[in-house]
Amino acid sequence: MKVAIQGEAGSFSYEAAKRMVPGCAIVACARSVEVFQRLERGLVGAAVIPIENSLAGSVTEHFDLLLASKVFIQKEFRLRIVHNLIAVPGVKFGELRRAYSHPVALDQCRDFFKNNQKIQATPFYDTAGSVKHVLSEGLRDAAGIASKHAAAVYKGYILRAGIEDDKRNFTRFFLLRRSRRVLSGADKTSIAFGLKNIPGALYRALSVFESRGISLSKIESRPMRGRPWEYVFYADFLRGDDKTSRDALKELGKAADLVKVMGIYPSA
Repeated sequence: MKVAIQGEAGSFSYEAAKRMVPGCAIVACARSVEVFQRLERGLVGAAVIPIENSLAGSVTEHFDLLLASKVFIQKEFRLRIVHNLIAVPGVKFGELRRAYSHPVALDQCRDFFKNNQKIQATPFYDTAGSVKHVLSEGLRDAAGIASKHAAAVYKGYILRAGIEDDKRNFTRFFLLRRSRRVLSGADKTSIAFGLKNIPGALYRALSVFESRGISLSKIESRPMRGRPWEYVFYADFLRGDDKTSRDALKELGKAADLVKVMGIYPSA
């Protein structure tokens, strides 16, 4: 099966895809929107995207794309993230003036940059792509921040290992498919819903879960595109596709302008 990811070989998305779909063929995309487009057009059988990091928070662009796209979350996976400072072999740590990586990865290494202020955090489109860039250009004043696997793929040298702020650093990934298919053992649901801006609207929306004993494990809001100062709520609740869950969603639909079930899947 072909699986689309955003990023290069050796990226964390690459590793997650290989573990979620063993034996898959990776289709690397430069931009996240391209990942969704390839899946919607049937050019790949699945896609793997990061959705949330335990240090840096949500990948907000991916929430927007999930809402706008006709895709379905089939699985989730949590990957332990270890960030390494990777340079051209022979380069010394004291020579570095820049460290490239994806903005989310840079945000997970704040303490490193605070303690090494001569090194400038420089955003790049991908973690592994930053290592590929440094090595292919032979940059001697720069390094990439990425996985150990990226160092092996691009033959880079790890100057510092494990530079993330907290060793309990995990990223949550989703496996996306075009069609709705709920796997056996599914016990978690991701939804998006929009509400009228009236007193008590959110309270009434959340009460449909509380009254049925359904636990919400996550909720956050995002601006609604094209409707300034209106918001979409994204929530995960710990229930699969059963009557209780369906009844809650039916009642939520009476109070909400929009309800979209983005996925029902086994919790990681």
